[in-house]
Amino acid sequence: MVLTPRQLFLKHQAQTSDFPLLLEIERAEGVYMYTPEGRPILDLISGIGVSNVGHRHPRVLAAIHAQLDKYLHLMVYGELVQAVPAQLAEALHRTLPAHLDSVYFTNSGTEAIEGALKLAKRHTGRTELISCLNAYHGSTHGALSITGSEDFKNSYRPLLPDVRHLRHNNFTDLALITGRTAAVVIETVQGEAGVRLPTPYYLPALRRRCREVGALLILDEIQCGYGRTGTMWAFEQYGIEPDILVCAKGMGGGMPIGAFISTTEIMSGFKTNPILGHCTTFGGHPVSCAAALATLQVMQDENLAAGVAEKAARFRAQLRHPSIRAVRSSGLLMAVEFDSFDVLKPIIDRALAHEGILTDWFLFCDNSLRLAPPLVITNEEIDAACAGLLRAIDYVAGG
Repeated sequence: MVLTPRQLFLKHQAQTSDFPLLLEIERAEGVYMYTPEGRPILDLISGIGVSNVGHRHPRVLAAIHAQLDKYLHLMVYGELVQAVPAQLAEALHRTLPAHLDSVYFTNSGTEAIEGALKLAKRHTGRTELISCLNAYHGSTHGALSITGSEDFKNSYRPLLPDVRHLRHNNFTDLALITGRTAAVVIETVQGEAGVRLPTPYYLPALRRRCREVGALLILDEIQCGYGRTGTMWAFEQYGIEPDILVCAKGMGGGMPIGAFISTTEIMSGFKTNPILGHCTTFGGHPVSCAAALATLQVMQDENLAAGVAEKAARFRAQLRHPSIRAVRSSGLLMAVEFDSFDVLKPIIDRALAHEGILTDWFLFCDNSLRLAPPLVITNEEIDAACAGLLRAIDYVAGG
């Protein structure tokens, strides 16, 4: 008997919950995914912040196809000169402050966090790492260690020692950053906490405190970077610059890639004591880098970040309902708050089953609906999305 993809998925593919969506997708394009029956699903979460330029953007596909005709994997990271990764590194540098001139490519955001943590320890000679409560930085051991949720960590201890947490937006807690601190890792905009923006002057004060004690500032823009908040990098809106920047998700146009970016001086620590201080086999894979370079060029040529604020305002103007308690937004990273998860989950289910709209909640804020559509979403698609969500809310609110 030949098993269906759904049966194979349940029988042999490792699961991470007892209630996967089990939504089978045959193809995707733009802001839509399509089931085998041809039913369109409006993607309002972009694969969790990945498909910023939409699914299967033609220029991204063309870049992938062009690279496939040349070569795939050749050698472990950093040994051979390959045109596309080098061009991508230079293109990223042009979007950043001049001192951030050295790019280390990884396969994912959590791998980029791991590299950034090692780099901070290597450069400072210190061991203490500080992050924020309710922060999410990934699931590998180091990234999990600095994630600010005990519920996610307790089953996997022991994790990294010498980790402390600050309360986000709490100025008093900045005193916890001392001469023992190797780095402070913070999301420029907290994502899984339910889109929590820094209050005025908080990030500049954090930046000053790190400089005072010689700690590095690592900005995690895995979810909030790459135009999602209305500028290429979210930190541009807050008058600060990091020592290390971490990115992933939206940079690959749907292909797996991440990076941590720092100064040549700081990054040079990986070259000695020991040599090859940080290694990866597939980091900087030429196909992923080709997709990422095309993605960056699309964002720049189509000026996608410039349209984010207006599109976010269009969502906010329409998402008004007695059941909605608040709408938090940093560009097209949005959280629509309800009374509880018990209220929210039926809305999510109704929107998917009857409106063809895919949404989600946040790991550390499960009473809030996640909205992070592709940046290419049109006004007409926004209007249709809001109308469908409001119908789902009406249905659940009406019992």
